[in-house]
Amino acid sequence: MSTAVPLPVAIVASAIAGAALDLAYPELGWWPVAFASVTIGLWTLRGRSLPAAFLVALVYGAAFYFTHLVWVSRFLGPIPWVALAGLESLLFGAGGMLIALAYRVMTSRSRCGYSMITPALIAGVWVLRETVMGTFPYTGFPWARIGFTLTQSPFAEAASWVGTTGLSFLTVLICASSLDALAHRRRRPGAVAVLALTATALAPLFPTTQAGAIRVGWVQGNGPSGYFDTKAPGDIMRAQEGATAPLLGRGMDLLVWPEGAVDADPFQDADVTDRLDRLVADAGAPVLVNAATVRGDDTFNTSILWTSAGPQQIHDKANPVPFGEYVPDRWFYEAIAPDLIGLIQREYTPGSNTPLVNVGGVPVGLAICFDVIYDNVIEDSAAKGAQLYVFQTNNADFRGTDENLQQLAIARMRAIETGRSIVNVSTTGTSQVIRPDGTPLAELAVNTQGANVTEVPLYTGTTPAVVLMPWIGWALSMGTVLMLLVTTATRQQRAGEDFRFHEGNTL
Repeated sequence: MSTAVPLPVAIVASAIAGAALDLAYPELGWWPVAFASVTIGLWTLRGRSLPAAFLVALVYGAAFYFTHLVWVSRFLGPIPWVALAGLESLLFGAGGMLIALAYRVMTSRSRCGYSMITPALIAGVWVLRETVMGTFPYTGFPWARIGFTLTQSPFAEAASWVGTTGLSFLTVLICASSLDALAHRRRRPGAVAVLALTATALAPLFPTTQAGAIRVGWVQGNGPSGYFDTKAPGDIMRAQEGATAPLLGRGMDLLVWPEGAVDADPFQDADVTDRLDRLVADAGAPVLVNAATVRGDDTFNTSILWTSAGPQQIHDKANPVPFGEYVPDRWFYEAIAPDLIGLIQREYTPGSNTPLVNVGGVPVGLAICFDVIYDNVIEDSAAKGAQLYVFQTNNADFRGTDENLQQLAIARMRAIETGRSIVNVSTTGTSQVIRPDGTPLAELAVNTQGANVTEVPLYTGTTPAVVLMPWIGWALSMGTVLMLLVTTATRQQRAGEDFRFHEGNTL
């Protein structure tokens, strides 16, 4: 078994590496830091007991998540930030125990050849942790996956083949192989690291086929869209209408407003209905808007394709944000923090309709705000033939932070994964039209009011990343668990055989 570094050294190194990992994400986006941070994090776990591994990984996770997610505190103060970052840190710590266990069972019998597959197993455990954290609890929070750090790196185009999850796996595989080579001065793990690094860097963007273009008008109204912004009813929509005015008459196939740009239910408010009808007539094109809508006893975060015939197609947000758009188990959390929970009056119901609308024969995939981080939302519309994606979001609650840039980086990765153009429209920014290679075609800066009409290319064809998206995370995770179980059982069996052999010699 590898000798563990002293625990105090491991704790300090984990804290530094965890805090440094935030630098790999926007605003700075120093992606090479991700490789250094992961390698140091793995180094601190080699040869570690399980309780100590939990502590070391917990320190790493806390240093990262409390730094990376500090923007959460801008919405409801420090308690949600501490709760989310704390939960993510605990889950990260639990994953650290599994990594330490993998090192323990895979390196204890190196003569059996286990050392050669150790880096792959370590990468699989990392993906297992990301997968669980992306689904649990309350739909999870798959925001800070390692693969998302590489959006602007030479490795980004590999995501069109293996997706963000596969990119996380390859990144950790490279780090674990490099660490193994450095720790034991072995050539084979070093060769694995070099081979994986080269293959990932040289992987070309998977080719999708351009199928014409669509003229999209998109508007960043920069109105008082924050939950606690001072505003009167209708102020958000008036800001959006004012920003849209310069586009009218310029010729569009589709006009897009961001999430929450209509601050009244257009299915219930006759004045809003009339204004949207006029907007469609003046624009000469259907308008994709978003509002909170009520149907029966349920409230939805709804995107609506509004045409000259009125509202024709809708999509309801699939994953409302826990403690932002609804309170799960409200009775429980109100007993703990009644004043804080009482501030959250919204109770959105998860949608079940397909995230897709058809605009003049063009299938347009959708994702509302944080739904962009969920693979199933992206894959669902891809499976239905989306030729373009429109992401509507509202970042107003996080003004002055790098949240909008982190989300934009995820949107760029989605463009690469799907081989599609992305129109990412925010109430307050940053809004961009993104090419399938992840580079911006047009953009508006944060905290500015503006609008544009962009000729957006359409694409057909299915990337390998989309094919893998529904199952790669769980397949790697289950494969890793199975390998750990088999290896542990084999180790115990051989330990028993060695014991009987020595006992026989003694007799």
